[in-house]
Amino acid sequence: MRKCAQCEKGSKMVGHRRLLRGHYNPTNWTRKYPNIQWATIKGIRTRICVQCIKSLHKAPHKTTKAAVTK
Repeated sequence: MRKCAQCEKGSKMVGHRRLLRGHYNPTNWTRKYPNIQWATIKGIRTRICVQCIKSLHKAPHKTTKAAVTK
């Protein structure tokens, strides 16, 4: 099953309502999957979603004492 190894994000079912001649026509349900890619984390190759990859590469925010007092 396609699931992120870090945040456990998986697939979800979504439907689409199309307006046709003044009436909403419910169409079939489709399954949407997260954007999962292969990545190496701490020497282990795993499949994680792109949002997790982006958050891993971000530098942690540094708070200074002057910024906290303002």
